[in-house]
Amino acid sequence: MSLNIDLLSQAATQARGLAMDAVHKCNSGHLGLPLGCAEIGAVLWGSALNYHPDHPRWINRDRFVLSAGHGSMFLYAWLHLAGYNLPIEEIRNFRQMKSHTPGHPESTETDGVECTTGPLGQGVGNAVGIAVSQKLASARFNTAEHTILDAHTIVLAGDGCLQEGVAREAVAFAGHFQLDNLILIYDDNAITLDAPADKTQSEDTAGVYQALGWDVVTIDGHDMPAIADAIQQAKDTDNGRPKLIIAKTIAGKGIAEVEGTWKAHGEAGANHTEAARAGLGLPKDEHFFVSAAVKQYFAERKKTLAEVHAQWQATYDAWSKANPDSAAAIDMARVGKRPAAADLLAAIPAFPADAKMATRAAGGEVLQPLSDTVKNLLSGSADLHGSTKNYLKGKGDFGPDNLIGRNFRFGIREHAMGAIVNGIGYDGIFIPSGATFLTFSDYMRGSIRLAALARLGIFHIFTHDSVGVGEDGPTHQPVEVTASLRLIPELDVIRPADPEETAGAFAAAISREDGPSALILTRQNVPNLNSIPVKDRREGVLKGAYVARREKGNLEGILMASGSELQHALKAAEQLGDGIRVVSMPCFERLGRQSAEYQESILPKHCRRRVSIEAGVTHVWGPYVGLDGKALGIDTFGISAPGNEVMDHFGMNAESVVRAYQSLA
Repeated sequence: MSLNIDLLSQAATQARGLAMDAVHKCNSGHLGLPLGCAEIGAVLWGSALNYHPDHPRWINRDRFVLSAGHGSMFLYAWLHLAGYNLPIEEIRNFRQMKSHTPGHPESTETDGVECTTGPLGQGVGNAVGIAVSQKLASARFNTAEHTILDAHTIVLAGDGCLQEGVAREAVAFAGHFQLDNLILIYDDNAITLDAPADKTQSEDTAGVYQALGWDVVTIDGHDMPAIADAIQQAKDTDNGRPKLIIAKTIAGKGIAEVEGTWKAHGEAGANHTEAARAGLGLPKDEHFFVSAAVKQYFAERKKTLAEVHAQWQATYDAWSKANPDSAAAIDMARVGKRPAAADLLAAIPAFPADAKMATRAAGGEVLQPLSDTVKNLLSGSADLHGSTKNYLKGKGDFGPDNLIGRNFRFGIREHAMGAIVNGIGYDGIFIPSGATFLTFSDYMRGSIRLAALARLGIFHIFTHDSVGVGEDGPTHQPVEVTASLRLIPELDVIRPADPEETAGAFAAAISREDGPSALILTRQNVPNLNSIPVKDRREGVLKGAYVARREKGNLEGILMASGSELQHALKAAEQLGDGIRVVSMPCFERLGRQSAEYQESILPKHCRRRVSIEAGVTHVWGPYVGLDGKALGIDTFGISAPGNEVMDHFGMNAESVVRAYQSLA
């Protein structure tokens, strides 16, 4: 590819200046990567990437993911230079209140930021997910007449990312599934945060990645023609192997006092920026400087990209006219629109009244009609489809020979599953989900937290939800995990009580447009709670809580439960008399979003005689039982024995509810 080396070199120098000025001004941030990778940025935004700043969500753009999110000024500088909606005032306000340049990139804050990154390795997994989504979307929507999707995903990562287990799992997945549209640029600067890299690693990175099914090339990361050639070669080679470009760089390049040392990683070089700016030839009296020539270069580049976009748009319009159903599906996805929960519920047949089944099994049945209705619904599992029951029948497995398969076999890679599912969610075309045992969700916690922070409409299916797991014992009995997931802001944690509540849970998760959901499902069978109308159970889940048994006459007390313990609360209420109300509470978070009037209608403040029951730690029930009530649960680890015996051992039964309620008299 043809490069204007002179102007791109000026752009690289000025991008270094922007990073130094921003970090110096706020005395906070990381200079190592923005300075060390400046030439890489110049080639990417100045030549190699296919993007359009005025259409930052263009579906056929190349995706760039900064996995090493601490180097955020690298990304902000190049987005500014490239003409995105990130004016120089935002660069000046780096890391300040209400700016669009937060300390680590956030996808909801800044145009051009594809993923919320910072926790190391997550962006690598996200990039793998985006590449998966691109492969799947290209196979599904391209036609012989029109190619509307042929973009690539490029991710920039350093040693910190590649050392993290989540990245290693994700790149193994990428190699096995032959994601040759994925390019990973490794900023190989020989340092980590507080030491030379050789203090903590000695592997042959090229050899490792080649063994995992990747093509590998090593270049000088400051040689722009070499960078451009490596990226173009990676783009042009569709051989079933993702591409690793090992770019040898100097961290903090341009600040003589720290460059090439671990001190360059953070803001240590900020105190030397005036001398560094002079050494780079930047004007002494003009900070946050961008020359007229560089501005003009990127203005012309933007015009060229606009022409490319216009040509694509003409192709898309012709494709859309020829394929209206597919176009409608893409248009709906592009605006983040989901099917209405009511429509999803209408697609799910009612369960037999005498059904007695685990909610994991009920979920498996619910998914089948939903996967027929929601064509962009994807389902994956960490080598546990047989246990999590979430396999989409007749929808095929995703793989090199079946790129339209909608089931994903992530292998025993929960870390990567979480990050990859997020990446698919970031891409926005599909509704992805993953599944594993609830106790293993802790392996995914970083990804779940980031999904919540980025408001991704993904969901996970977590089965084997309590000590009801039984003989597998305390290692597999997640007494604290449901409660811990409830502590993550913006995450809906839904624990349904029976098959019909399970239908409501899946409808809630799939229809949610503004955040992730975690479905908490049983291994053990539970009865269909026929004393409650089907409509009430399903729609009650959408509201987070509902009255499952209404008192007759004056309200004397309230019993509350989620999941498999609702049956015990209902039985206890029958013994305690007509004045007892039972409230099913499958999702605290959804209840919290209801009006004060609705919350008061099901949990009136004047009724302080309350008991909750849930087979897990009790702390999270405090706001609902109040100072006068009592929470029944399990505030210790479980034991290995048949599940029903373990439940009884810990008092997860109607008799315990009755005793607890009577003790409040």
